Formats: sequence, structure tokens, C-alpha cells
Amino acid sequence: MNGLLTEIKKCDHCAQHLPLGPYPIVSFTAKSKIVLLSQAPGRKAHQHQKAWDDPSGKLLRHWLQVDDETFYNPDNFAILPMGFCYPGKGKTGDLPPRKECAPLWHDRIWEQLKGVELVFLIGSYAQKEYLKGGYDTLTENVRQYHEFLPRFFPLPHPSPVNRFWRMKNPWFEKEIVPKLQDKVKQLI
Repeated sequence: MNGLLTEIKKCDHCAQHLPLGPYPIVSFTAKSKIVLLSQAPGRKAHQHQKAWDDPSGKLLRHWLQVDDETFYNPDNFAILPMGFCYPGKGKTGDLPPRKECAPLWHDRIWEQLKGVELVFLIGSYAQKEYLKGGYDTLTENVRQYHEFLPRFFPLPHPSPVNRFWRMKNPWFEKEIVPKLQDKVKQLI
């Protein structure tokens, strides 16, 4: 497993497309219980060389009801984005994750993750890739989360860009967040 992580950290497969260059941000151990499968690291995560080290991460930890020490322990939470490097800035947020990354690495990583009990699919990119037979919209995937259990639990991305989604869908924080907190407490 350490060899795989070392290989990933050296990856420069799509370096020519990355405005800040390659810096793969991923973490996991053979003991990881929960996988945080999201889109790609943001600019701040790239600069700090630490996943979810930004306002999105703060809100995600609030939703999960965990402190930094619990969150950043890879035995608790594996961090597995669809793209491992910051893809650059788009018109309304970051660009989509690079399409090369998940096919290149995910299968090899999943072979190592034998103890995973739950996968949070954070945002539409992860849901489109992993929820075969899911709903047409992120909103319906999140609303119908129980249909994807026990393996998957779809979530919206906690980005500040998505604050309007959260305002438009107050049921998420009232009804769904307590359920995901219960799941996390059961597993950690």
C-alpha cells in the first residue's frame, strides 16, 4: 500500500493541463472505514498540501460532526477524489476533475481498501461515476440517500459556491445531516 501511495504522489500524468502543476492529494490506509469520494482538491488544498483545508472542509467536518484529528486520521476517513490534483479555476468555481485520474488509480486503490464500511459520494462528479442507476439530479440522489445504503451515502459538495443549493433545500441540513452524523458515530 505504501508503494501505491508513493507512486500516486509522483504522478505527473496530466501535468501539462494543471495550472499549478501536479500535487496529488489522496490518503488512505488498509484500515480506512469511511471514504470521502469527492471531485478534486481546491486551490487552498493544493497550496497547503492538505485536503479539505478550506471553508468546504470546515463545513464538511461540521456535517460529519468530527474534529480535525478524527477527520485527518486516514484509518477513519480515506480521501479519494475523482481527480487528485487541483484542476484550475472555472467561471463559477473550480474546473471539473481531470478525467484521466480516476480510471488510472481508483481500481488499484479500491483493491487496497478492504475494511471500508461507507462511501460518502460528495458532489455530482462522484455520484455520476459511482451511482449506477442513481437519479438524474444530485438533489434526488441526496434526498433518496437511503436507497444507496449501506455502501454509498450521496452528499452535495459543501463548497461556498453551493450555498444557494443549501438555502433552496433546507431539508438537507434538517433531515439528512443528522442521519449522516449517526452513521459516522456508528463507524468511528
